[in-house]
Amino acid sequence: MTAIARQKLEAICLPMAAILVALLLFGIFCALAGANPLGVYGSIYRAAFGQWSAWQNTLLRASPLMLSALCTALPAHLGLVIIGNEGALIMGGLGAISVGLALGTSLPPLGVQVAMALAGMLFGGVWIAIAGALRHYRGVNETIGSLLLNYIAIALLNHLVGGPMKDPSSLNKPSTFPLADLNMLGTIPGTRIHWGLVYGLVACAIAYVLMQRTTFGFAARTAGGNIRAARIAGLPVGKLTLAICFLAGSCAGLAGMVEVAAVHGRANESLNVGYGYGGILVAFVARHNPLAGALVSVLLGGILASGGILQRSHDLPDATVLVFQGIVFLCVLYSESLYGRFAIFQEREALPASRKATV
Repeated sequence: MTAIARQKLEAICLPMAAILVALLLFGIFCALAGANPLGVYGSIYRAAFGQWSAWQNTLLRASPLMLSALCTALPAHLGLVIIGNEGALIMGGLGAISVGLALGTSLPPLGVQVAMALAGMLFGGVWIAIAGALRHYRGVNETIGSLLLNYIAIALLNHLVGGPMKDPSSLNKPSTFPLADLNMLGTIPGTRIHWGLVYGLVACAIAYVLMQRTTFGFAARTAGGNIRAARIAGLPVGKLTLAICFLAGSCAGLAGMVEVAAVHGRANESLNVGYGYGGILVAFVARHNPLAGALVSVLLGGILASGGILQRSHDLPDATVLVFQGIVFLCVLYSESLYGRFAIFQEREALPASRKATV
């Protein structure tokens, strides 16, 4: 087996092992809570993949996860750990609703939707580019910087929907004015799945080609592998950092636009439901591979879709699925420290000719 094949096998086996361990730990948690672990697993499967209606619920949750996962996956190729997905998603939603309300019905629905998508991508991209700029020009840790930007975005959301952009008729749940029905993203014919799923799949495919099949992606991976060597080679590390952070944030911003234009029809606290944080988990489980991220998003979307049935059938809190998500995240993070430690995944060194003769 070649070294590349061993590396790919390791990249598949370790995350799968981490998920299996997470399943075991979650089963223990369910047993301590008084539920049958096997029954819980069966309910999760039925709620996520048991029938076509369950699949539709799963795919509805998978689309924002695909887009927000790219916010972590793309900068990882540059050696950056960005976790500001939630903030970029919120800013994208705010940008999209601002443009949608400003345009109203002055343009055809498709024109308004395109403008909203561009605004969401711009707002989300600039938000994460701030973290990249702070990292490159001021030496601020990008993980801490992007995390703190999440809280700023949440505070800004609460201020705007509860103040300057508030619809006076939204009493119990402060929200902005609603979008015109014509400007809402429709659903794929014959399903309840909105077009955001297509946006997510296309974005993952483009991201994969960009990072694996272009000189831009090669330059980013070179800088991520050894930034000093990249500078010696003349690569514009600063521009690469800003460009990739902007692209990463624009993907999460597009997820915010989809949530506004396809799900809620307005901006409110529902933008802050954790899809950004879920995207971080998706990126790490997929080893920052955009195509694998699409598959992992479907898996995690199914888990998130099963919260209701766990509450009804097993008397477990709806937030139990978030406990499961957290356990998976911890197990996957721990598995990152195990790469390169198992002999089965390492290439055996050939014996010197003199030793072969002695043997």
